[in-house]
Amino acid sequence: MRIHQKKFISFLFQTCLVLLLFPTVSSSQPHHKIKDNNHIKMSPRLEFEITLHGFLLWASMGFLMPLGILAIRLSNREENPRWLRILFYVHTIFQMIAVLLATAGAIMSIKNFNNLFNNNHQRLGVALYGIIWLQVFFGIFRPKRGSKRRSVWFFSHWILGTAVTFLGVLNVYIGLAAYHEKTSKGITTWNLLFTIQISLIVFFYLFQEKWFYIQKQRVVLSNEEIVPKEMVL
Repeated sequence: MRIHQKKFISFLFQTCLVLLLFPTVSSSQPHHKIKDNNHIKMSPRLEFEITLHGFLLWASMGFLMPLGILAIRLSNREENPRWLRILFYVHTIFQMIAVLLATAGAIMSIKNFNNLFNNNHQRLGVALYGIIWLQVFFGIFRPKRGSKRRSVWFFSHWILGTAVTFLGVLNVYIGLAAYHEKTSKGITTWNLLFTIQISLIVFFYLFQEKWFYIQKQRVVLSNEEIVPKEMVL
């Protein structure tokens, strides 16, 4: 095992241990609900916890993970070794931070929320927590280039990464709907902003794929011989 892989594993386990032991939000105090005009409203404390949980999961699965995938996608056609390393480290760092934020959000939900798993948001969230940590170990224990297992590893890593990103984005939308149901607050603006953000990332993802061909078309056109008009039938 490489030295940086050992350091990475040590860093992840130490950070997760801190997250587990650090009382970010104490669950020992009950979350009182306030009745107002026959409607049940959450306490400000519980509302803050739900908002913070949503922010952590948006930053993780709705922002950093898609950016990390975009970064590694940009490296596919990069020939400069220096930029290849930079893009790889950007991908790795973004994914590491995303996993840690998702883990913090998961710990918050376990410690402070009523997890009956009777809705799609909670069920999908549990599945995502498992998949992202499986993806972490796929990333750490990747085979060397040229080995027989490399192709299988690459396909599995790609499938899991794509699934996490797609389901993570979907769960952000489901979580916003759950937030509206719990707090009765409007989510139209947040849905619109998140849609714009995801659309921009998808646009750049697709555009960089075609940028190489756009540049190639320019080169071909510039090297084509100009045929005189009188020779055109």
